[in-house]
Amino acid sequence: MIVELNIILAGIADALTLWTLLLVAAGVTLGIVVGAIPGLNGPMAIAIAVPATFYLEPVTAIGFLVGIMKGSTVGGAVPAILMNTPGTPDAMITTLDGFPLAQKGQSGKALKMALFSSVTGDTFSDIVLFVAAAPLSVVAMMMGPVELSAVVFFSICVLAALIGDNPLRGLVVASMGFVLASVGQAPEEATPRLAFGFPELEDGIPLVAVGMGVLVLGEIIHSIAEGGVSARGRLAPPSIGDDARLSLSEYMSVKATIFRSAVIGTLIGAVPGIGSALAATIGYSTARRASKTPEDFGKGTIEGVAATEAANSAVSGANLIPLLTLGVPGNVSAAFLMGALIIHGIIPGPTLMRDESQLVFSIFTTMAIANICNLVIGRMGLNLFGLIAKVSAIYIYPSVILLCIAGEWVSGGGPVGLVLLGFFGAFGYLLRVLNFSVVIFIIAFVLGRIWEFPLTQAMILTRGDPVRLLNYPVAVIFILAGLGLIVFVQIRARIDLRKSRQ
Repeated sequence: MIVELNIILAGIADALTLWTLLLVAAGVTLGIVVGAIPGLNGPMAIAIAVPATFYLEPVTAIGFLVGIMKGSTVGGAVPAILMNTPGTPDAMITTLDGFPLAQKGQSGKALKMALFSSVTGDTFSDIVLFVAAAPLSVVAMMMGPVELSAVVFFSICVLAALIGDNPLRGLVVASMGFVLASVGQAPEEATPRLAFGFPELEDGIPLVAVGMGVLVLGEIIHSIAEGGVSARGRLAPPSIGDDARLSLSEYMSVKATIFRSAVIGTLIGAVPGIGSALAATIGYSTARRASKTPEDFGKGTIEGVAATEAANSAVSGANLIPLLTLGVPGNVSAAFLMGALIIHGIIPGPTLMRDESQLVFSIFTTMAIANICNLVIGRMGLNLFGLIAKVSAIYIYPSVILLCIAGEWVSGGGPVGLVLLGFFGAFGYLLRVLNFSVVIFIIAFVLGRIWEFPLTQAMILTRGDPVRLLNYPVAVIFILAGLGLIVFVQIRARIDLRKSRQ
């Protein structure tokens, strides 16, 4: 696929408007603040922010949400280093070396290394996205509805197998998401389906109510039911003199570690559903094995901080590879970005690069701008964000609930929307209590409506006969790979269970 230079330049120009630049910077700032408060996270902030983007231009809206996504990754390292409490799940491994450094009075050095390595890893994955998007879109356009349906099936199997303890439970909760996504107009008949007599449901269940209910209200209810988020202990001692500085030579001494972790994070992020927490774990363990001083890991080394932050940040850009080329979100944040695009009348998938190439390059530009904002705002506000990390989320929850209510009302949900918001809040709480993955549910719900149309076409082409799938070898490979992964993980879990009992 060849994109004309004038289209690329027009896309870049669209992203360089003052309003877009301001909102990208605001999104990054909001993301860092949210990430720095344990109990809150980036996907929660994105879910709440989606209604605020309804009246924005698509480029500005996506730029704002991308800023939140990228900023929250950087923000999660702040409490992990200063208080041994990760602000986001992917910063859990950062505590292993970040907090020991802070206890030595080198919190400033650790925070700067986390920031610089995070931005480096994020930028690397963005470059891979920029380069790979067009060729992968060409390959994806060669796929028909049968192959695309098989790709979505494979993605759900990956999610079910790698998230949570039980793949079968993952498939169950994914089925819940697909069923709820089917509420509304049937694509082949355009008649109301599963609306239960409510006209408000004839157009489907709104993503805003589901996202804010399951992800935000469900988490708040669960947190309060579990005893709330308690106030943390004292901040680590401040850095003084050389302990607060990170020299260029110190950064360059771990450049190989940062690059290695960035590659790991990018590869993991390109696979839907695996997540940045696993990327951070693999990046850290790989860096420790490759280090000349592995005994220093866990005792306070900037190499350990660099490895984890480069890996978990590299996931964010790579997560958009399957979204923009296949229409399959890589994680919850990407799912909400997908929802925002759909709200603005833009369908992610194989034809996006062909039909909306100017918009795609605008999105690429906002991602690059967000990285610059991350570096500048993060560097200028390290001390302030450290103080924000001291705030307990329990004091923020009332405001978050009000924002959810306001967001649902602004989105046009009305009284029925508020009822749906409350219902899905309770539903999200039950999912957590019953140990079902809310990540799988949200992604399956977003994928549901997109998947249904090609799935219907696939059923027509194959006449509902599984034997006819043999005419589509690519689809067969994806289906068998998905089923094989489920079976493998299930067998592996039983073997591990038997070993633990012995």
